[in-house]
Amino acid sequence: MQSGQSLFEVVFAIAVVAIIISGVVALSATTVRNSSFSRNNALATNYAQEAAEWLRSERDNNWVIFSGRSNTSGVTWCINALTWVSGVCSGNISGTIFMRTVTLTTDSVDPNTIQAVVLAIWTDSQGSHQAKTTMTLTNWKNQ
Repeated sequence: MQSGQSLFEVVFAIAVVAIIISGVVALSATTVRNSSFSRNNALATNYAQEAAEWLRSERDNNWVIFSGRSNTSGVTWCINALTWVSGVCSGNISGTIFMRTVTLTTDSVDPNTIQAVVLAIWTDSQGSHQAKTTMTLTNWKNQ
């Protein structure tokens, strides 16, 4: 009998090890990507909620000015710095990868009701994503 390994056995063993290592690397990359998405989604949700609270305070401060920023066809505002900027957002929330917009639509039947859709948007290697918060704001002081 011959002792030792044949060249075929060595190549086969290397191939099996390479396949196992490739699987581990792919799994690790997927885990990192999913973790990054989850973290960004949580941050975006927080930014959207922060904007929702800010909108409530704007409504409470002065309904006339607040409702003037809306119409029945919907008006989109860039609110990255929690200030009213009309038009398309030209940058991100300071120091982040997120943009934040709100679309305000006045109810066609009840002008004391405004629908607000807040989006916190980010782009990563997987594409563009968003966290969305929708709320109805009313002129509760006149109810």
